[in-house]
Amino acid sequence: MKKRLGCLHAHYSNIEYIESAFSSYDMELIHFVDPGLMYRVTSDENFHLVEAQRKVNEQIEWIAKCNVDAILITCTNYIAILQEEQLTTSVPIIKIDEPYFESICNIKEPQTILFTNPATVNGTIERLKEYAYNHQKSIDIEVIVINNTFDLIMQGLKKEYDQEVCKFLNKNIHIGKPISVAQLSMVDASKEVERMTTKHILNPLEPLNISIVNQLNLNKKSVII
Repeated sequence: MKKRLGCLHAHYSNIEYIESAFSSYDMELIHFVDPGLMYRVTSDENFHLVEAQRKVNEQIEWIAKCNVDAILITCTNYIAILQEEQLTTSVPIIKIDEPYFESICNIKEPQTILFTNPATVNGTIERLKEYAYNHQKSIDIEVIVINNTFDLIMQGLKKEYDQEVCKFLNKNIHIGKPISVAQLSMVDASKEVERMTTKHILNPLEPLNISIVNQLNLNKKSVII
């Protein structure tokens, strides 16, 4: 039977990355998008953390009732807010950042992690450090935010956004330290720079793909010749 993966996103732009990553596998993707929650968390002083936690848990419970085999959360802020111990569902929850964290923790040398969205930095880095601690890993990371860039993707200016990310990567790819991009929105630009420079840039999508394929025992789509 074809597997069904429910995907919770904070922005519509994440859908195409997930669709592309699993297009060759025999599975059904069901997308749920709520940009309003992150907007309220970051801009509404009267919106409390408890309310945000309740909202995320409600979303997860709703998705779980849609007959899915697993739930993927693609927003690191959603992951940080989630109160998993309060959920009543037994549907497996896959967090986009954990396979990425595992890859980072396997790098023994100093490395750089890039962001464009300042609002995701603290939550992501806190979770990364917690992951490294729980797995008895030592990491040496430098965090850089590519300023004045994320608004472009939020305005639907993906081409301009990719150009800015590419420009920054091209300037810094030859420094010597391994570089990774922490957000799905940065994947296309990082792959373009990889093609131009042949330098590997770690992104969250590659380790996530491997993890989900293994967890759900996905099969490749049959090719009719």
